[in-house]
Amino acid sequence: MAINTELPEKLDSTVEQAHLAAEHIFRPISRKYDKAEHEYPVELDDFAKLAKQAAERDKSEAAATKPAAGENVNSTNMRGVLSAAEMSWGDVGLMLSIPGRGLGNAAIAAVANPEQLERFGDVWAAMAITEPSFGSDSAAVSTTAVLDGDDYVINGEKIFVTSGSRASHVVVWATLDRSIGRAAIKSFVVPMDTPGVSVARLEHKLGIKASDTAVVLFENVRVPKENLLGSPEIDTKKGFGGVMQTFDNTRPVVAAMAVGLGRAALEEMRRLIEEAGHEIDYDKPAAAQHAAVAEFIRLESDWEASWLLTLRAAWMMDNREPNSVEASMSKAKAGRTVNDITNKAVEVGASAGFAETMLLEKWARDAKILDIFEGTQQIQQLIIARRILGKSSADLR
Repeated sequence: MAINTELPEKLDSTVEQAHLAAEHIFRPISRKYDKAEHEYPVELDDFAKLAKQAAERDKSEAAATKPAAGENVNSTNMRGVLSAAEMSWGDVGLMLSIPGRGLGNAAIAAVANPEQLERFGDVWAAMAITEPSFGSDSAAVSTTAVLDGDDYVINGEKIFVTSGSRASHVVVWATLDRSIGRAAIKSFVVPMDTPGVSVARLEHKLGIKASDTAVVLFENVRVPKENLLGSPEIDTKKGFGGVMQTFDNTRPVVAAMAVGLGRAALEEMRRLIEEAGHEIDYDKPAAAQHAAVAEFIRLESDWEASWLLTLRAAWMMDNREPNSVEASMSKAKAGRTVNDITNKAVEVGASAGFAETMLLEKWARDAKILDIFEGTQQIQQLIIARRILGKSSADLR
């Protein structure tokens, strides 16, 4: 498979608008909301309205210009990763706090039927997967959903719910029958104002402090059976591939967030190196240059690889090609790379890099989560190994 890595001109406006928001809205308030954890960033409200209008316009344009057979498509997913990268150059936590753009929205886009897409198209949806009893093993879901008449009754506790106290809805992973295993796991759209839904607490975190992370309780929560995303049938042969499709959508976005933050740190690292009087010469062997320059060149090449993997995963999704392994590759590479870049940038910055006079120390803290959520580095490597070796989850744990 070959792809053209030169982005089409029609996407230039997406990149430009997202970068303007990152530069003029996100960066100026980045430190403010890092210090004011759990305070709602009201500056994002007007931007969210503009972003929604732009998304609707892009959707209309995409519907009006259907590609010919065999023609490459660069649509919703490519726009999503480009926007995420640019806005994360500004601030990852604020990017995750934009009203109407929760991780649950990606789940709805991945799994919902046309009627559900219409009904839930304008909601702000968080996503609730992780529970106190498990971390990255999504198949261990113990939250239950029991059919009672025309409703499902949901009971359980979810932790690490991004935008859990701000979103209007939450996509909840629950099992229809714990005795069957992963095949019985489904996702449900639940309005946050439904009786029985409560936010137990907000977490205090290392990074992305502008983004709220909640513990959400579900106690005899009744939702219409039409709120189950996808098919209610339990297919033991298919497993829970339906809900796992969500990650094929979201992992490239997280990779793009890492790419955007990594670029910000690389730019600052370059400035510090050049201010110290060291030229970055791409025509000379890295080993023949100053140690900081050699590290910069190595990290920049890793960053380029991360970006190309992310573009590939998004392109495949837009062109309806299975991208599960590519999504994991992009997430694994970008998540590890952004941590390498930001930590080295702090080191190069010395005392200034460690102080709050610059954003380097904040970026290093923000970067850590990008290697953890939406599946840890270790989980991504496991998924990639299974696919390459042709092993099942039972064969390779």
